[in-house]
Amino acid sequence: MSTKEQKQEEVEVLEQEVNQHEIILYNDDVHTFDFVIDSLIDVCEHTIEQAEQCTWLVHFKGKCTVKTGEYDDLKPRCSKLLSLGLSAELV
Repeated sequence: MSTKEQKQEEVEVLEQEVNQHEIILYNDDVHTFDFVIDSLIDVCEHTIEQAEQCTWLVHFKGKCTVKTGEYDDLKPRCSKLLSLGLSAELV
């Protein structure tokens, strides 16, 4: 087995071991842009630019992945978004 094949195999194994989950934020007709932006900055640790971009994507496309990572990190974040009244899902 060549070094290149071995490294590719190691990368594939590492990718399989780390299960990445996503928080998806959905559009609603209730919350203001400023509220959603502030929520993403607070809960998901977005920069203002990231939060604004996600908010526009949610507005125009109906949903947007706002955070990816491990389940244990994302679960409380998603719960916080839900407690703020936002429509979010952890997948």
